[in-house]
Amino acid sequence: MGEVLSQSEIDNLLKQLSSGELDVDEYSDEPAQKVKDYDFARPAKFSKEHLRTLEIIFEHFGRLVSTNLPAYLRKNVQMEVVNSEAVTYSEFTNALSNPVLFGIVNFEPLKGNIVIEMASNLGFAIVDRMLGGTGEPLEKIRDYSEIELSILERIFTICINLLREPWKNVVEIEPRLERIETNSQFAQIISPSEMIAIVTIDMKVGDVIGLMNICLPFLTLEDVMDKLNTKYWYSTMQTSEVNAYFDVIETAISKALIPIKAVLGSSIISVNDFVNLQKGDIIKINKQYEDELDIYVGNMLKFKALPGSASENYAVKITKVIREE
Repeated sequence: MGEVLSQSEIDNLLKQLSSGELDVDEYSDEPAQKVKDYDFARPAKFSKEHLRTLEIIFEHFGRLVSTNLPAYLRKNVQMEVVNSEAVTYSEFTNALSNPVLFGIVNFEPLKGNIVIEMASNLGFAIVDRMLGGTGEPLEKIRDYSEIELSILERIFTICINLLREPWKNVVEIEPRLERIETNSQFAQIISPSEMIAIVTIDMKVGDVIGLMNICLPFLTLEDVMDKLNTKYWYSTMQTSEVNAYFDVIETAISKALIPIKAVLGSSIISVNDFVNLQKGDIIKINKQYEDELDIYVGNMLKFKALPGSASENYAVKITKVIREE
């Protein structure tokens, strides 16, 4: 039982508390609990680990685009992931100005769609380059024509097809471009209050620099969120890379040429006899005609065989395989 305080001691403690001389937290038996603010309008559905894994995936995507797209544009293309964040879909769309370049992508077998948004100056530069120009953007942004959208649809399709490889460590996807929108109001793929992850990529086509934003709704990634961590991603990537390495080595070895020789027999003669050998001379060897021959692969004895012929060519028939560790 604790010590009983007198009335004067109680009055003294209250006086110290009111004057600030005594801190009540110093005498508390339970540690103070830390309270974390929770924003119900923007629930934290994407952790830093999820966002970091998405950055790694799209860094791989950027390298693929930088390698493949120059073949179509005949211009150097560079892509670099600069940022990733979690926001609501309304925040993302409200920050855009019309016209925009929205590629709405079906992300099968995952439910829902993702959005790839490209800066307008990049879009016009790509159109100019595809039509034989130098790849310069317009000085004044305007709406896209139907022909320009058809050209950009081809470029979007090329980029979207490159998404398969970076995502295969998480899920086997079959992405497909559904349509291109130039007005953000017509690209309401989810509720404005839903959370999305945005991966921002700095894209450079020739001398033209702009941003590409990849919008990934939580509803689309919900089924694979447990796989969006670097530990899982690196473990599956290492396994697939090791298997791919073995496949490459096996294919290369299977095409290698190796010498094979069949030894009929051996004999020992003097140097004098060797020097005086003439056409028609007979050398006696240490084999009988019914004995098996030694077949060497390189310098290794690998088979036993019987001599014969096939289609008027000399041949041997394998009778035994010599297996050694």
